[in-house]
Amino acid sequence: MRELSGKVAVVTGAGSGIGRALAARLAAEGMSLMLADVDPGGLAETASELESSTGAAVLTQITDVSDAAAVRHLADRAFGELGAVHVLCNNAGVFQGGQMWTREPEDFTWLLGVNLWGTLHGIQSFVPRMIAQEGEGHIVNTVSVAGLFAAPLAGGYSVSKYAAFAASQSLAQDLLMSGSRIRVTALCPGGVRTGINRSERVRPENLLVAGRTEDEAASVGVIDGLVERGIDPAEVAAAAVDAIREERFLVLTHPRYADGLRAQTEALLAGALPELPVYE
Repeated sequence: MRELSGKVAVVTGAGSGIGRALAARLAAEGMSLMLADVDPGGLAETASELESSTGAAVLTQITDVSDAAAVRHLADRAFGELGAVHVLCNNAGVFQGGQMWTREPEDFTWLLGVNLWGTLHGIQSFVPRMIAQEGEGHIVNTVSVAGLFAAPLAGGYSVSKYAAFAASQSLAQDLLMSGSRIRVTALCPGGVRTGINRSERVRPENLLVAGRTEDEAASVGVIDGLVERGIDPAEVAAAAVDAIREERFLVLTHPRYADGLRAQTEALLAGALPELPVYE
């Protein structure tokens, strides 16, 4: 999909971080935008920045992507008010750390609800109508490098992101087999300067768990360091737009992870537990 100007993009999780950077980059490409987030303040700030800096047409909707009805409503508005959707960025995501055996059911419900079901709801609500347009289109799913390398102290997050990667690959294969001109990118960032280490601020009250375990606190310290050392979200957005134009399925934001994937494959083929890559 080479030409983006004059077309329409939808971005979830657009209130900050990678989502805001994706929105800014797509607006700069001349696209009209439908932006969604659960954070009203962050979403309004993103829209205001884009409207003043680019003059792009921007619609917003408060949307909990774990809620199928909310995502259907987002799709209804996007197609109804903007006439089409050519690029869908299933970007909303949350993080929680801790060892697998210390996580409560509410933890997994929250992580899977946003990170996996948010992507699935986006696929189910948007893709059929994008196919019906009978033109080019692209789906960008923000997966995370945690969808390629399962890590200690982040088991629930890794489970949700491995599943999101599988959903992305299966979607890409389904679309190709069906003859559709829609392509898919699994965007797998490493450390990025975002607010994902503060995900608890948007956690629903009904899924809150009192207190923080020692292992969870340790994982927060690790993710804090990754975020602090991370790359600018604008770099991730630029890589995503390049992938749309090049029809690239997998995007690694840090080149060293390619070596980690090779080493992991070799270890698995040998029946061994893979060593962790150097996270960056």
